[in-house]
Formats: sequence, C-alpha cells, structure tokens
Amino acid sequence: MTRKLILLALATLTLGACASRNENIQPPRELSEITPTIQVHRLWWARIGDGAGDSGLRLRPAYADGVVYAASTNGQLRAIDAHSGETLWKSLPPRHGDVDTRYAGGPSVADGLVVVGTMDGHVESFDAKTGARGWTANVGAAVVSPPVLVGEHVLVRTNDGNVHALKRADGSAEWLYDRGNVPLLSLRGNGPLLVANGVVFFGTDDGKLQAVRLSDGAPLWQQTVATGEGRTDIAQLNDSDGSLVLDGTTIYVAAYHGQLLAIEAPTGRPLWNHELSTYTGLAVGGTHVLAVDDSSDIWAFDTATGDNVWKQDQLEWRWLSAPAVQGEQFVVGDTQGYVHWLNVTDGKFAARQRLSHDAIRAQPLVVGNIVFVEDVDGHLAAYQVGTAAGT
Repeated sequence: MTRKLILLALATLTLGACASRNENIQPPRELSEITPTIQVHRLWWARIGDGAGDSGLRLRPAYADGVVYAASTNGQLRAIDAHSGETLWKSLPPRHGDVDTRYAGGPSVADGLVVVGTMDGHVESFDAKTGARGWTANVGAAVVSPPVLVGEHVLVRTNDGNVHALKRADGSAEWLYDRGNVPLLSLRGNGPLLVANGVVFFGTDDGKLQAVRLSDGAPLWQQTVATGEGRTDIAQLNDSDGSLVLDGTTIYVAAYHGQLLAIEAPTGRPLWNHELSTYTGLAVGGTHVLAVDDSSDIWAFDTATGDNVWKQDQLEWRWLSAPAVQGEQFVVGDTQGYVHWLNVTDGKFAARQRLSHDAIRAQPLVVGNIVFVEDVDGHLAAYQVGTAAGT
C-alpha cells in the first residue's frame, strides 16, 4: 500500500469511520431532554442496500418530480415515491469486467436523467422514470461526490482531484481540469461541485477554492481557505471538503484546519473571514451562515459581516452532518442516528427524532416541509415538519 493510501485510510479512520462505529476519540455528549416547539412526523422508512457502510462516504439521496433516488455502496440504486415510500424501480448492480460496481458518488437527477458515480471510476446513467440503463463513462478514478447535471453537461469530480465534463447525451468527454497536486494526506471524500452563471466552483484537497469556466474548464481564479500548518501529518490536513453555499453573489466556503470565508463569486475577492475548522458543509438561513466545527459545535455567523451570532455546544462530539435549512429551522444528523431540528435565529432545539442507531454522515435533503435523512447503514426516512407543537 502506498503512503498516500495509508495516510488516507488513517485520516478516514480517525475523522470519519470511527463515527459510524461509535468509537469517537471523545465520547458523544449525552443528550438532554427538550421541549419540542414544532411537530415532526415520520412519513415512511426504507432500506437502501448496505448504505455507505464503513466506506467513510456521505451518500445522500436526490429528489426530482416527487421521486427520491438513493444508492448504496453494494450497487443498489432505487427510485422511491417521496410521499408513500413505495419503490418505483431499482437497479441490479452492474459489473465492469469481473468487478461488481460499488456506488460512491450520487445519485444526482435532472430533466429525466439519473447519474451516479462508482468506486472503480465509472459514471452510470439511468432513465429517471423507468430505471433503464443508459451510457457508462470511465473517468479513471473513484467518484466519491455527486455528479452535477447542468444543461447538456454532466460534471464529475474524481478522487484524484480532477474535474471532468461529460456530454449529457452519451457520456463522452468534453474537457478535463487536471489538478495534479493532490496532497499525500487528505480527508475521505470530495465536496460537491457548485455550478452557477457559467462557472464551476469547488474546494480542493489542499485548502483552496477554485473557479473554472463551465464551457471549457479554463481556470478563472483561486482563493486560499487553509494553509495546512502544523508539525504532524494530521495537523497539516487542510481539505476544503464540505459543500459550498452560494447566496446571491457571495460564496461561503470553509476548510478543515482553516477558516470560514465569504468570497465575491465573480472575482474571488474575499469579503470577510473567521477562523473555523470543519469537515462538513455549510448552510445559509436568512442572514445567518451555519457551520459545524470539528468538535461538532454549531456556529451561526452574520452573512454580511462574519460576526458570530450564536454557538450551540449541546451536541459536542456527536460527529454531526452538515446542516440543512428547513424554513425557520435547520436539521442535522448525528453519530447515534438522531435527527435534530434547531432554530436558525438562536440555535435552540425545536424537535428531535431517531432514525436508527447508525451514524448519519450525509447532509439531510430538504424539500419543502419534508426532509429525507439517510444513515451509513442504508436506512432512509422521510420526515414531515408541521405546525408548532401543541397547536
């Protein structure tokens, strides 16, 4: 095994897989009783194969036109009615040569097409209504974040740091942005690509935010988010590995052992920064940027100034997922399978449900008053948020 793979496995074990096996370096903080202020009702529950298992991946469902699409590392892809939980179709695990496919990135869906990336470096396409298999593209390295469908393009980020643009019609290659400088040690996974106004934005394994042109992959600008200072390999980890958030013309980005930055999207000019180390993504609710730090404390910052508004530390060391905003609340999952709703304005608890006893690593998916949550063992549930509790 190469040094890169050894260090990657070490980082995954230390920072991710331990959460799925409840072997945290610090024990999760015990939960206190709360008085719910909103009503939450579970609509349905399903099982999606083996889920992410011990892979360290953040497999997250996708939604379009009343259907939820979910995948597992053992090659299962399912389309599920979002309101009833009924399975509409499911795929058989494909084979590439003598190897069973392990889904690792996605699924993603848009305009009748579902795409999902695999651990062995392929992108598979399916008809969204029928599940009929379409084209397969080989991108040469593991696809561990969701592909992005935009217009006639399918954009894919691979574990070697490259970004590929494929043609939506047949999966053929359009352009390749070759990073070429992935560090030896990095966190497991890649942050999703963000596409807006003809530009592709993504955080890199060496702590940068990169912008390239959608039409041809030409680099536009780059901004440093983390510098990777420290005496040990772990201390020098500086991935910008979570999801980016675009709010108007401002991009919010953060990194492990780095900082939270607000950046002017057209130019890459920093607007403000705040010291913050995180391994998950961000969310914006109203005038607040929400972030989970590497101790699982939740922070809210003012979108305009970067000033700290509040901090919630009652979920410390529970290895939270990235937050997802749902109206006046936001929702996170934790390492013991709990789903928490908190108020955006003050960080106070609004409701709590338990999906399972397995870790929830992927950011919950919010669609109106319904949130879809998937844990690492393939349990998927739909929760409906109603009126204030007691009314």
